[in-house]
Amino acid sequence: MKEQVEKIKNSAIAELSKTETLKELGDLKVKTLGKKGELTTILRGMGSIPKEERPVMGELVNNVRDILEEEFAKKEKELKRKDLEKKLQTENIDVTEPSKKIKLGSIHPITQIIEEVEDIFLGMGYEIADGPEVEKTFYNFDQLNTPIDHPARDIQDTFYINEDIVLRSQTSPVQARVMENKKPPIKIICPGTVYRSDSIDSTHSPVFHQVEGLVVDKNIAMTDLKGTLEMFTKKCLGENTKIRFRPHHFPFTEPSAEADVSCFVCGGKGCKVCKGEGWIELLGCGMVHPKVLKNCNIDPEIYSGFAFGFGVERIAMAKFGIEDMRLLYENDVRFLKQF
Repeated sequence: MKEQVEKIKNSAIAELSKTETLKELGDLKVKTLGKKGELTTILRGMGSIPKEERPVMGELVNNVRDILEEEFAKKEKELKRKDLEKKLQTENIDVTEPSKKIKLGSIHPITQIIEEVEDIFLGMGYEIADGPEVEKTFYNFDQLNTPIDHPARDIQDTFYINEDIVLRSQTSPVQARVMENKKPPIKIICPGTVYRSDSIDSTHSPVFHQVEGLVVDKNIAMTDLKGTLEMFTKKCLGENTKIRFRPHHFPFTEPSAEADVSCFVCGGKGCKVCKGEGWIELLGCGMVHPKVLKNCNIDPEIYSGFAFGFGVERIAMAKFGIEDMRLLYENDVRFLKQF
């Protein structure tokens, strides 16, 4: 058996000298020192030799294993060094070669407006609220004082999933959900995507973005709404921006108003952007209807509130002088890179 051990050692060392790749080295190591390798097989067969010879044979086999493991380690280091030298010779990097130009994108104008609006209202102490885009008619209509026979619930105006589920037509359902689950004072804005069955043209899209606001507390009045919107429009559209209210009707606010802002391009003199009127229609607003407060378990005898909502695309078009809403959705890099 001693001769067999010496033969395994000498054979392995001889094959090591001829090994040229790490794969060959690995195969040889498995063949010699692996679980089913030649040297391991001898160790497992120690039980067949006389008891008095086992210590000597065990020491011999272990010495040979140590020698071979050292030789394998040296050979592995040598082969890795050769591989590295070969790579350095064949994979040279020319540090003087011009690099590829990396095209940087920009934040989409709609996202810019949403982030800017959020920053303005966060600075005024508002919280940002969110809710599902696939909404129950209960929250999209009923809780907002929009009865079953209201024109806004017609299939021509709303995307219905079934009788009870719709794609939300405004972010107002978020307001209803917050009022249901939070006691006043409430001070939130609700940005998000909304859906209406509109034909696509320069000023309409079936998918667009809204930001709605809600404040509910004791002694909230129309003057608070006007002051809030004046502050917002000045920060968003410029310090010289003026705002005016026109009477309107919304089922979820009473009294209700449409708010216009002075044209930031011409300062109210009349131009192409404001169509010569000097004013640009911006948003709808009003005092929260007492029925809406009751629906959400808020006592209208104690609390009052105001709400407002505007289309983000409308702000973007007004602020950036965009005349066709479709440009915001067509993913034309030539257009988008301007922002």
